[in-house]
Amino acid sequence: MPAVLEPLQVRPSTHYRRRSRRRRIALKLLRLAFLAAIFGIVGGGYYLAKRGFGREWRSRVVEELHKRGVEAYIGRLTLDPFRGLVAKNVRIFDYKNRENTLALLSEVSLDINYAALIHHQPFLSALDVRDAQITFPLKTAGARADRAQLTDFRAHVYFPPEQIYVSQAEGILCGIRISATGQLIKRENYQPSPPISPEEWQRHLSTAQRVLNELQKFRFPVAAPSLQLKFSGDIAEIEKAHLEATLHGDRLQRSRYEMRDLSAAAEWNNQHLNIAHCEWSDRNGRFAGRADWNSKTNTANFEARSSLNLKAFLDAFGLGGPFAGTEFQSPPLVEISGSGNFGPDRFRPKIIGHAAFGQFTYKKARFSDLTADFSWDGERTLVRDLRVRHQTGQLKADLFDAPSDFRLNIESTISPDAVRPLVSVELNEFLQEWQWQRSPAVRLEIRGTDRNPENWRGEGTVALGRSQFQGAWMNSADTKIHFADGALTCEDFHVARDEGTGTGSFTYDFKKHEVRVSNIKSSLNPAEAISWIDLKLPKTVAPYKFRRPPAATANGVYQFRGGKNTRLEIKVDGGGGMDYVFLGKTLSFDRVSGRLLYTNDRLQITDLRGVLLGGTLRGNADISLARNDPHYRARVSVSELNFPSLTDLYFNYKTAQGVLNGTYDFTGLGTDWRTMRGDGKVEVSNGNVFAIPIFGPLSGILNAIVPGSGYSIARNAAANFKVEKGTIHTDDFEAAGALFSMLGHGDIHFLDDKLDFSMRLNMKGPGVLLTPVYKLFEYAGTGSLKKPDWHPKVF
Repeated sequence: MPAVLEPLQVRPSTHYRRRSRRRRIALKLLRLAFLAAIFGIVGGGYYLAKRGFGREWRSRVVEELHKRGVEAYIGRLTLDPFRGLVAKNVRIFDYKNRENTLALLSEVSLDINYAALIHHQPFLSALDVRDAQITFPLKTAGARADRAQLTDFRAHVYFPPEQIYVSQAEGILCGIRISATGQLIKRENYQPSPPISPEEWQRHLSTAQRVLNELQKFRFPVAAPSLQLKFSGDIAEIEKAHLEATLHGDRLQRSRYEMRDLSAAAEWNNQHLNIAHCEWSDRNGRFAGRADWNSKTNTANFEARSSLNLKAFLDAFGLGGPFAGTEFQSPPLVEISGSGNFGPDRFRPKIIGHAAFGQFTYKKARFSDLTADFSWDGERTLVRDLRVRHQTGQLKADLFDAPSDFRLNIESTISPDAVRPLVSVELNEFLQEWQWQRSPAVRLEIRGTDRNPENWRGEGTVALGRSQFQGAWMNSADTKIHFADGALTCEDFHVARDEGTGTGSFTYDFKKHEVRVSNIKSSLNPAEAISWIDLKLPKTVAPYKFRRPPAATANGVYQFRGGKNTRLEIKVDGGGGMDYVFLGKTLSFDRVSGRLLYTNDRLQITDLRGVLLGGTLRGNADISLARNDPHYRARVSVSELNFPSLTDLYFNYKTAQGVLNGTYDFTGLGTDWRTMRGDGKVEVSNGNVFAIPIFGPLSGILNAIVPGSGYSIARNAAANFKVEKGTIHTDDFEAAGALFSMLGHGDIHFLDDKLDFSMRLNMKGPGVLLTPVYKLFEYAGTGSLKKPDWHPKVF
């Protein structure tokens, strides 16, 4: 076999071996450096993500934002491996004044052109915000700081040359989803307009705070409303930017009020706000309106039409005061339009409108409907053709209210009972005393300096059908009325009742709590007519029962509610006669007249004249009207009274002839005759004393002493007497006849029907022969007044 050749063995040189070793070492070092770089990058990224970049880098980003038209402060600038540079705790300022903070952002991603950054060129390309929160501080001077938060905020903002472009920004503010798109121009050489004053800034913050507070009171049970914004403008003149806004909402609740299908569109352009439409509905109706405002002239125009549940809507916004106590049974229709000047001096509106209410209730007064036209210019209010219908009638009114000038014209056939809940307490109490079978017709022309009824004055007429006042009915009444200074005056009134009429004038003063009457002439029943002045007065005239209504004239003042200046004079002429109960018997006057003077808790009767029992009665009286003090004082004198009629009335004894004269001064307490005290004098002439029951049996005694003398009539009698505790006492009773005279003294207990009397007989003519004996014939009378027992005292 051939021999096998082995390859030639070549040993590497020493130089080659050294170079291979160095290569291996370099490769290891490179690996270590790569690992170190990786660890360095990771560590640096971790540091930058956690601690962030330093102040120099933050300042460069803030400066770049300033160049882009955004004034900001960055609390931290960190690096996110997925989002890049992230600015955290960002504060956005007013571009014109860094002291005014506009918003606080939790974080913002920065889209950086790093090549431009290295070459010190504009490097900010865009801002990206995801799921951030923006806080709007609304701290006003002297008020607590409120913060509005825009949650779930997302936005992408580009910075093309000299522009700020918002492709899409959206978030949720107070439950409303807000989205915005638009662009702003930021020129390289732009000059901002002058900054607003601190006072104006505070006004803006205060307005924003009120809007925020109102929005927070809404709830959205179905879905959040959406507000879409589109804008464009120049940062140098941001107030002239163009903005379009549309708002939609399905259901919005505030307190107990719910809005449905809300839709609104508005546009701000060239400092002019135009609300093209604003509409929503509720369970009762719908609202539609439009408005515009020019910020240059500070003027606005608007118009609206509503058939909403107006009261619930106003109550929900805290504006329901004018409709407090009102309940609408059907939706009220309101149409309104006008303009306003929001000048620095004052608000000057010009508003006109029309209102039409269906059935509604105001303070428990139910009305069928109401219509009215109205206008207002901030100072003056005009209501024309006001028509209010009630089941009892209709009210027509015109009203004008201006500074120092108030005018109100009213024509009404509505029953005053319907408006009682609407008037003052004093007038309500006055109306409670009335009843109307048919509504009165009222016409009033009211003038005043303001809306306070206490400052009103006016005049008019009132015509009543059958009505009742304080328990007394009238068939009809009419009067001219005048009111001023809290007093109502009825001039030339005429009142008719079945028995007669009343005329005159009176004033009902609510302030002074008094009634002033002037030349009232009446042929009405006084016990009922006087109740129209005061319900306490009828009981003072009730004892005087006129057969026909007397002719009465009244003048003076009567105060109530504790007034102390009452002075009411009434002159009475009762030509038809009057009945009056005295000592349990009815005295019938054929004619009576007198003067009554009512003062504080007192009635004085003077010049009392009457024809009684064929004679004449004169007298006066002073009667207390105070509570728990019924005392009285009186003086009566009678002349030529028919003695037979008097004895028949009080003693059931009749005589053929005789007249009575006398006087009596007495006091007492009410109708308690036992408290009556007094003294007087009585004289009977040409009569028959024996017709008086207590003296009748003496005629038989006289006949027994001297036959025939008992038939001698005692024609004259006289006595002074005193009355106390139901007893008549006399010490000088004397009766005289042709054959005798009687002298007596004693007590007549007219309330207890008892007699305690002593009588001594003196004889004349033939009986004088018995002079030594007749002194023994002194008699004592005891027993009852109707059946007295006369017996000799000696025996």
